[in-house]
Parts: sequence; structure tokens; C-alpha cells
Amino acid sequence: MSSSVVDVGPRLAAVLIALTVLAAVAGRLSGLGQDRPVVIAVVRATVQLAAVSAVLLVVVRSLLLSAVFVVLMLTVATLTSAGRVTGHTVRHPGVLGRVLPTALPIAGGAAPVVALVLASGAVPLRGIAVIPIAGILIGGAMTATSLAGRRLRDELHDRRGELEAALALGLLPRDAVLLVGRPVVATALVPGLDQTRTVGLVTLPGAFVGVLLGGGSPLDAGAAQLLVLVGLLAAQVLAVWAVTELVARGSILDDVPR
Repeated sequence: MSSSVVDVGPRLAAVLIALTVLAAVAGRLSGLGQDRPVVIAVVRATVQLAAVSAVLLVVVRSLLLSAVFVVLMLTVATLTSAGRVTGHTVRHPGVLGRVLPTALPIAGGAAPVVALVLASGAVPLRGIAVIPIAGILIGGAMTATSLAGRRLRDELHDRRGELEAALALGLLPRDAVLLVGRPVVATALVPGLDQTRTVGLVTLPGAFVGVLLGGGSPLDAGAAQLLVLVGLLAAQVLAVWAVTELVARGSILDDVPR
């Protein structure tokens, strides 16, 4: 019996191509204009996963190399969020100056959770365990940072008059930004909250399935998935809190009063 959830071979390649075509055609016919982005995303994912799979064969054997790989994941996550939050590519003038502030919510969300999980002994201090856990938490913090930052940027743009009115009434710039933007940033936590609330009833996420396929019991799988979900919630709440404060203090967006 295969230990893999999918059979790697021609049939997998065929279904991946069919799914890509389906998504691209739907993206075009729906009028969303997402046919080209879909194809590019699939090609990038294929190349990146092939390369990462080869690299991980070596990296997971060394704790030092695993730490370097985690830093690489954090760097890519930061660049991705910086572009999403500012609305510009990293090549745009001034965006690179926003990269370090954008790294703070992601690192600040993921690092405490990773440290706590490893220090507790709940996850062994080995590359094969550290990289997946760190990757999940960094990815979750990145998503929360991007969603909250973009929502804040849109809200501050749409409600510019209210922001200026708050400043005219004597509020400090930070307080004025928070008054206008804070009520909407919690929407960045909705995906994580929904996933946690419905786990086991709607989906069986990757950590659960992975433990089962690795020979673990359903109890072990449930414990691993619970650790991941609660850790993700903690990382995302910290990330949303941090990016909200940084935007309010004018550290990420150019047009926020200081």
C-alpha cells in the first residue's frame, strides 16, 4: 500500500493540466481576467515545488541549513506581503524601504509560536519537523499581514475625509488611523477562524492527513492538527495587531499621516 495520498505519474500530470485549463478558462469566460495569472501561478508552483523538494532532501539533515531555509521562507513571505500591502511591486520606488517594517508582523507573529512549540518539546528540534511547522506559521502570518494591510490601505483611502476630520478635531495621527481602520482589520482573521471552527466537519487539513499517512493514529493526527491550528491563530492575531500598529504609525504606507 502506498504511503502517498497521490500516485506520482502520467495520470497526475494529466489531471493537473486539466485542472489548470479548467481554472484558466473559467478565469477568462467569467470576465475576471485571471486566465494568465492562473497559468503563471501553476507553472511557478510546479517549478518551485520541484526545486524545493530536491533541496529539502539535503536541508532537513542539518539544523543549521534548516534555519537558513526558514530565513529564506521569511524573506519571500516579506517581499510578497510588502507588495500586497503597498499595492506596488518591489521594483517600485520606495517599496524596498517598506520591506523591513513588513517583515516585523510576519516574524513577530510566527517566531513566538515556533519558539514556544519547540521549547515545549511538542515538536522535536529536527529539520524534518521545524521546516514544515515554521513554513505553515510563516505562511499564515504572511496571509494575515497581507489581508489586514490591504484592507487598511483601502479603508484609509475610501474614508480619507473621516481621517482628516479626526485629525482636525485634534486626534494624534496614530489614533486617527486606528479610529478609521481598526474596525475592519479583524476580517483578516476570518479564514483562520473559520478553518479552526469547522475542522473535522468540513475538511481534514494537511497536518491531520499527513500524520495518518505516516502511520500515526487518529488521536495523534488530531493532536498535530490542533497544534497547527491554534498556533496559526496565535501567529495571525499577532501579525494583524503588529501590521495595524505599523500602518497607523506611518511605517508601511506612504500616504498615512505621521
